[in-house]
Amino acid sequence: MIINIIFFKFTLFLYFIGASFCLLNLASKKKGIGVIGLWATGAGFLLHTIAIFARMFEAGYIPITNMHEALSFFSWAIILTFLVVELAYKIKSLGSFLVPLAFVLIASAAAQPMTIRELPPILQSAWLGIHTILILLGGAAFALSFAVGVMYLIQDRHLKKKKIDNLYRKLPSLDVLDEINHRAIIFGYMLFTLGIITGSIWAEYAWGSYWSWDPKQTMSAVIWFIYTAFLHARFTYGWRGRKAAYLSIGGFVTVIFTFVGINLIIKTIHNFTS
Repeated sequence: MIINIIFFKFTLFLYFIGASFCLLNLASKKKGIGVIGLWATGAGFLLHTIAIFARMFEAGYIPITNMHEALSFFSWAIILTFLVVELAYKIKSLGSFLVPLAFVLIASAAAQPMTIRELPPILQSAWLGIHTILILLGGAAFALSFAVGVMYLIQDRHLKKKKIDNLYRKLPSLDVLDEINHRAIIFGYMLFTLGIITGSIWAEYAWGSYWSWDPKQTMSAVIWFIYTAFLHARFTYGWRGRKAAYLSIGGFVTVIFTFVGINLIIKTIHNFTS
């Protein structure tokens, strides 16, 4: 068995343990459950990083060229985002929303063909790797905004009903969630914008045109305009709170549809190879 697949399968197991304990932490009053989830997730992230680099050395290129690799990297980027935010804010309950999402993505990657294949000449460009890394890192930041948006709505509902229970105590304040949401979208927006720019450069190199209105390109433009409108509304009209949470959720649903949905229902030049 190829080394990268061995590490990948261990990662899958550890993310399952991490996701299970993170979800259990949200419902349980016992202390320490969240710490187990965090350590399992962190160990999984370390092995996941090794798996990605091992695959890169085995393949000879940045491994984000097929659905298995893209889903795996997206999962890795979401866990990276979670660990960075956990380090900064100490919000273990965030793992209850992000780690299961990352596990679903890596489990979906496990269901895809894992064979390393030689890239066709049109894909043999450094711009491809730069473009996909930026887009997926931006997507991970949007996943964070989605998660804190859901958390915001849950916490807001608890406050309206004056329901002070275990879940209420484990979720951060509305101000903290709104702040993280705002920062996540700004960071994701910058990465996603750079991803579109580098993708256009690669498109010119590969197909002789910076923009071809391919379905994925079109939906990427839609995503960019959604988050542009979000930031404009935030800075100009002071949109925050529930409005920001709903926009974060809607924006990420569009991201998932563009990343996965289009690949399944429409054949485009941006479809990942199998």
